[in-house]
Amino acid sequence: MTRTRILLIEDNRILREGITAIINAEEDMRVVASTAGSSNALQMARQFTPDVLLIDLGLRNQSVASVVKSMTRELPKVKVMGMGLVPSQSDIVEFVEAGASGFVMKDAAKGDFLGTIRMVVKGGKVIPPSLAGSLFSLVVDHAYKSESRPTSAVRLTKRERDVVTLIADGLSNKGIAHELKISVDTVKSHVHNILEKLALRSRLQIAKYRFDGEKLQPG
Repeated sequence: MTRTRILLIEDNRILREGITAIINAEEDMRVVASTAGSSNALQMARQFTPDVLLIDLGLRNQSVASVVKSMTRELPKVKVMGMGLVPSQSDIVEFVEAGASGFVMKDAAKGDFLGTIRMVVKGGKVIPPSLAGSLFSLVVDHAYKSESRPTSAVRLTKRERDVVTLIADGLSNKGIAHELKISVDTVKSHVHNILEKLALRSRLQIAKYRFDGEKLQPG
C-alpha cells in the first residue's frame, strides 16, 4: 500500500512528536519530515515530496497564509491542511483564501483528525461545521462571482458600521447589545438592514465582507 506522505509543521515539540506517532501508526499515511517553523517549508516540500502539508495555524511570529500561498502556487499538487485550537474567523478566511484544502481542531478526536487528512487527500474541502459552516462555498462565491459582490460605495450608518465590526469580532446579538448598550431587538433590526444594504444572506458573509477590508461609507 502506498502511504500518503505528510510534511508536518508544528512548533510545539510534544505535539509534533505526538502527531507524528499517531499518523505513523496508520497503514495508509506517514510523516516523511517535520519541523518547528515554516521558513524552510518550501525547501522541505521539494526535498521530501509530500502529498499533504499539515501546518499549525498558530505558529508564533510567522505568517501561515504566506506559506500556504507559496506552497499552493509553486507546488500545486501538495494539499494543505491546517490545525488550530481557537482560530478566529479572520484567520480561517485568510487560510482558506490562501489555498488551503482543510482545517481540523487540535482537540478533535483521533478518528476525526485522521479522517480529515484522508478526505483532503481525496480532494475534499474540509472545515469543521462548528467553525465555519459553508465557509468554503462562501469563499468560492466571493472569488468567482464578483458581479454579486456589494459595491464599496454602500452607505451604512455609524451604528450599522459598529454592528458590522462587532459581528466580525464574533459577538452574538446579545453581546453586541451589551457592547453598544442597546436592546437585542434593535441589534436584530440593524443586522436586517445591513444584510439588505449589502445584499448578503448571513452574518458570516457580513464578517467576510468586513475582513475583506471593504470601505463602508458613512450614511
